[in-house]
Amino acid sequence: MSETTNPSPVPPHPAATLILLRDGPDGLELLVMERHAGLRFAPGATVFPGGRLEPADHDPLWRARWPQGEPPADLAHRIAALRECVEECGMLPTCAPPSSAALAELRRGLAAGEGFAAALARVGVAPALDRMAVLARWITPEMLPRRFDTLFFLVTAPDGQEPVCDGGEAVAALWATPRRLLAEEEAGRRRLVFATRMTLLRLAGCADMAAAMACAAIASAAASAQGLPAPILPQLVETAAGPMFRIPAGCGFLPLETSAESVRLG
Repeated sequence: MSETTNPSPVPPHPAATLILLRDGPDGLELLVMERHAGLRFAPGATVFPGGRLEPADHDPLWRARWPQGEPPADLAHRIAALRECVEECGMLPTCAPPSSAALAELRRGLAAGEGFAAALARVGVAPALDRMAVLARWITPEMLPRRFDTLFFLVTAPDGQEPVCDGGEAVAALWATPRRLLAEEEAGRRRLVFATRMTLLRLAGCADMAAAMACAAIASAAASAQGLPAPILPQLVETAAGPMFRIPAGCGFLPLETSAESVRLG
């Protein structure tokens, strides 16, 4: 059995994804959105809100917004995940419930190029930075021309807010159980990239939000000395059963090997 590698992989862009959770009649539900079919990366795929980090996400002024104590090492990733969630589906976990008008104005400001911090201050909204919990860190396989180093966060969905897609990146949004989304992909009615599918497989065993957040607590306990989870970098390997994408043992996700034929990377 051998491992396939790219001698000169493209450096991955730091990114963050936010998984909004709620308890529904059939158990744990997640907010997902469908990406526009004309996008270059993952066209038409069902994903969680998220995107790459921007320089402003690293502004030292964000540290003052942390409720108390030393901010976590993933603070910039938290900022990016929240910002992308507002931009793409109009939802934002906050310290106090915002009005729908404030959320709409915040989104308009971001669309017009206003900085996230400035827009938050102008509309008087404080994001709930400390209520997010990191579940995993996925890195795009090395053979791809577009790569991301992404932290996946879990957070309880804010009460009274409903998703409103931006129509650019996100064209549809829905609440669904992980099992439903996986079944729809198997039936050919939904497209899932590998990291999304693996996340759904892990959360499919969680009966409710409490169980899902417990998964994130395990990931946090296993974080590296830098305060970030160990990266999960799928490797393409040749096996007796054919090419497989393999992930590290002990990473918390199963299966460890998935046939390359059934893996969608972008």
